[in-house]
Amino acid sequence: MTAPLTPPPPPHDDSPHQVRQAPPPAGAPVVGLYEQDGPGMKTEVREAAVITVAVALGGVLFGLLWWWLAPHVPLVGDEVGKSWVVYIKDSEGEQAAGVDGTFTLLGLAFGLVSAVVVFLLRRRGGVPLVVALGVGGLLGSFLAWRLGVWLGPGSDVIAHAKAVGKGVTFSAPLKLGAKGALLAWPLAALLVHLGLTALFGPRDPEPYQQGQAPKDSYGAPLT
Repeated sequence: MTAPLTPPPPPHDDSPHQVRQAPPPAGAPVVGLYEQDGPGMKTEVREAAVITVAVALGGVLFGLLWWWLAPHVPLVGDEVGKSWVVYIKDSEGEQAAGVDGTFTLLGLAFGLVSAVVVFLLRRRGGVPLVVALGVGGLLGSFLAWRLGVWLGPGSDVIAHAKAVGKGVTFSAPLKLGAKGALLAWPLAALLVHLGLTALFGPRDPEPYQQGQAPKDSYGAPLT
């Protein structure tokens, strides 16, 4: 009666072409499995703060253009007894709607331009960048609104009517009736930036190339 044969040990390949990668020392960062994607959060926050300020300062140009391009609402004053009354000269005119429309169109244009510029400067994007673009656009719209009102005719229409005289036409104060127009800039900027990022933004690398087996962080093939 013979004893059962034990299976021979698996052959050991001492080929010089096979190179095994030694594990990294303790405490060393593992590269390959968890790589940092883009700049750190602190860098992104700093860049977002700069973009917020830069976009908001664009409201100065926005306000100047609104004040220059917005149609004037004609008013006329009349003296009834010992008191003055002011009324719109052309009651069927659309100048007041044109003021809001001009602001909205300018807001859409500034949103488009700011989104394109920010995307060209920072293609990778990120949540802080998107937030900065939206907040900066909203602050820029508010700044443009207040600047245009400040540059326009005074708000005391009775004093203005007395100064120009009875029956003389003068311009009404620049007024934004539809406050929702303040959202035109930030909404346009966010939508355009989202579209540009989806179409032309960087793509995530493939986990492994076609035809090659996936490997772990040490370079060994996964079974």
